[in-house]
Amino acid sequence: MITKLSQVIDLVKSKPQKRLVAAFANDDHTIEAVNHAVELNIVDAILVGDEDMIYQVCKQLNIAPNKFTIIHEPDEAKAANKCCDLINQGEADILMKGALSTDKYMRAILNKERGLCPQNATLTHIAVFENPAYHKLLIVGDCAIIPAPDLKQKQIILQQIIKTAKAIGISRPKVAIIAATEQISAGMAACVDAAILAKMADRGQISGALIDGPLSLDVAVDEEAAQIKKMTGEVAGDADGLLFPNIESGNVFYKACTKFNKAEVGAFLAGARVPCVLSSRGDSSLTKLYSIAIAAALCD
Repeated sequence: MITKLSQVIDLVKSKPQKRLVAAFANDDHTIEAVNHAVELNIVDAILVGDEDMIYQVCKQLNIAPNKFTIIHEPDEAKAANKCCDLINQGEADILMKGALSTDKYMRAILNKERGLCPQNATLTHIAVFENPAYHKLLIVGDCAIIPAPDLKQKQIILQQIIKTAKAIGISRPKVAIIAATEQISAGMAACVDAAILAKMADRGQISGALIDGPLSLDVAVDEEAAQIKKMTGEVAGDADGLLFPNIESGNVFYKACTKFNKAEVGAFLAGARVPCVLSSRGDSSLTKLYSIAIAAALCD
């Protein structure tokens, strides 16, 4: 059983090395994380950004800049577009967000002429948590991109959760469709959607996982709560993945885990042509390293 994000690093080290390109990679956390990933033989790396700043940060961190291919582009929006060009030209397999703002990063990915978004694709945010209070990794969506997913979008998020689980070595993930209650309440859209998705899984319309819902969060992750509420089934109390009904619940869960419980996390944007590392500019270099490892695991 995979229980630690460090095990994801061990997993990808056994696979063919991928090439990462980091957009506006001028900050110490990005360069430190990319350097660590290069040293672990997870990726080769291209840094696109202000060359002088990159050299300065490398000097401060005592990192040899010749470990990377460095492309000078001091404008953050142009740096992001350049990264997308390199991926579309087959020069890189993973996109990573550096010190640029999320809106400029997303604009580059969504650019109709130069971006990375296939026609009619749905982009979603997937996070993998190592929570000290839980006995294994938890794969969660969507915490940052889709405000109020409809049933079709929830199905896409669910499929990305399953895909991520399999990529990091969970052969038959258990996924809980989260609502405020495990009871099927017709007046709550989250419950109705969860019941539909669970039935779709029962009928084989969604495959590759054990899926149950609606489940309240306590029932999904706490075996004792599941027993008290008489919830049977293989998912209750032992979920590998959580599909949240809206961005508020997912985002609050994300921040509660990281701020109150000091959970480690890796996160990326799914649905583009390549995995896109999407972490906050304030995230630690370790969070960014884990995000790189998860993205590398997802590369075909």
